[in-house]
Amino acid sequence: MAQIRGTAGYHLGNQNMSSSFGGQPSSSATNDPSPLDAIREQTSKLEDLLDTYSDPIKPYLPAIGRFLIVVTFLEDALRILTQWGDQLEYLYQYRYMPWGLNHLFLIVNVVAMTASSILVIARKHSEWAVGGLISVVITQALGYGLIFDLNFFLRNLSVMGGLIMVLSDSWVRKKFAPAGLPQLDEKDRKMYFQLAGRVLLIFLFVGFVFAGEWSFWRVLVILVGAVACVMVAVGFKAKWSAIVLVMILSIFNILVNNFWTLHPHHPHKDFAKYDFFQILSIVGGLLLLVNMGPGQVSFDEKKKVY
Repeated sequence: MAQIRGTAGYHLGNQNMSSSFGGQPSSSATNDPSPLDAIREQTSKLEDLLDTYSDPIKPYLPAIGRFLIVVTFLEDALRILTQWGDQLEYLYQYRYMPWGLNHLFLIVNVVAMTASSILVIARKHSEWAVGGLISVVITQALGYGLIFDLNFFLRNLSVMGGLIMVLSDSWVRKKFAPAGLPQLDEKDRKMYFQLAGRVLLIFLFVGFVFAGEWSFWRVLVILVGAVACVMVAVGFKAKWSAIVLVMILSIFNILVNNFWTLHPHHPHKDFAKYDFFQILSIVGGLLLLVNMGPGQVSFDEKKKVY
């Protein structure tokens, strides 16, 4: 009994000593971890597990991401070449583009898409390459009359988000700046373009919400994807959220845009093929996000500071 009282007195003395410094007993002695702390602990464990299993492919993620981002442009250039007559006829008959000008339009698009895509993959002159591909997205929207198509518009915003991720990954500090002109160094430019890129990447999912028939599984995917999109946009657990979106989009792409199962003359084959490669490009942008992280304008980075 004396030993028990002595032990109790020892613990009571410790509590009194801790309260004499802060006015309250220490939180570790009186409070359990909050639910938010428990969630953070579990997500940190999950992130560590993902990092462990993804270590072998991490060195290849930038190259895979860049290739997937431009694959839709390479496929589009090949499509134009293999359907040259049909493309000319469509632009002439339905878009009222003068004969000759439609030839020039297609040639410029094929050359710009092919050359810019090769430069992106090779990590050469990325600013010119990204500018060329964004110009192709805009000119095709105008040339083919798709500028007011909501799904086309949202998908291409996401593609441009992937291209901006390529740009932010490629910028380096300029050695010589023109005198008298304010300059943003590499850190500042990369920071703001990473923010713009990851926000634009989620617009594909916004288009998915408004397209297709409603079902239980579709609603479930929308809810999970919406949470992941918000987390990507604000930069909270952005890598984990981007991986979730990569898995959702990849499964959706294989199940819905399976153009290889359609007859060669099926009227929807080209549309399914186009959508398939566009989603691959957005997946490439998300892989770059997984590799680079969300950047400084994000909750993940602010959490490190505070």
